[in-house]
Amino acid sequence: MARHFLTLMDLSPNELNTVIQRAIELKKQHRDGTAAKTLDGKVLGMIFEKSSTRTRVSFEAGIAQLGGSGLFLSSNDTQLGRGEPIEDTSRVISSMVDIIMIRTFGHDIVEKFAQYSSVPIINALTDSYHPCQLLADIQTYVEHRGDPKGKTVVWIGDGNNMCHSYINAARQCDFKLRIVCPKGYEPDQALVDANKERLEFFDNLPNAVTDADWVVTDTWASMGQEEEKQARLDAFKGYQVTEELLTLANDDVVLMHCLPAYRGMEINDTVMDSKYSVVWDEAENRLHAQKALMEFLMGKISV
Repeated sequence: MARHFLTLMDLSPNELNTVIQRAIELKKQHRDGTAAKTLDGKVLGMIFEKSSTRTRVSFEAGIAQLGGSGLFLSSNDTQLGRGEPIEDTSRVISSMVDIIMIRTFGHDIVEKFAQYSSVPIINALTDSYHPCQLLADIQTYVEHRGDPKGKTVVWIGDGNNMCHSYINAARQCDFKLRIVCPKGYEPDQALVDANKERLEFFDNLPNAVTDADWVVTDTWASMGQEEEKQARLDAFKGYQVTEELLTLANDDVVLMHCLPAYRGMEINDTVMDSKYSVVWDEAENRLHAQKALMEFLMGKISV
């Protein structure tokens, strides 16, 4: 039976750690020129109902580096865009490729796709979760600071798919998560209730960031929210991350952002290039974390 990766909770903590350690190893091998073609001849189907720079490049380059090939399918290229039932599309595409990643809107779409697929399904982003980004973020923290267990992580901004995935990461990695969201933009209440022992909510950025180990933010208006942009700009005013704010955190705090970033909005113009930022390593690690994930889902990694 195929293993799927729809949220971080689809891996056990031990499996998650194995994937992260393999990602670090694959990164070193890539730089040394010693990486093996572990997925030689395999085909990754890449279904994009939401466009992306980092997701497409990281998956397409990743499968190529492992010896396989990627097949790009936009909503204009499939019958999904014309109303074919998800279960029919899933059955057909999964009979022709070896693994599938989907970047789409409703989380129910990837859940149904996985239900009818004969091969592993990877959630490359839905409106509810972005677990592949968390693999990269966890890898980045481990590379720079070690095990995140027991650390204090701060989420600043929208209670969105990234925030939801950080809530899952708090459970999987055993860290405390502080959340700072404007009123009306809080994360899903059911998810909060299920993880309330690990979460703390703040309405004041300086208090939230004080003594933090890891600070994360995201764009205030994500894809599909363009009509809400002005309302969001008004709501999120005062939620900008700056070097001055980060001086309140622990001396070895790291700053992450999943990109694209809008300097002058959720971050100031210089903080992404400051001593606090690990954003560029974080971006590259999408490539290596997803390679490790694909190996795991296709049975190439033993735990």
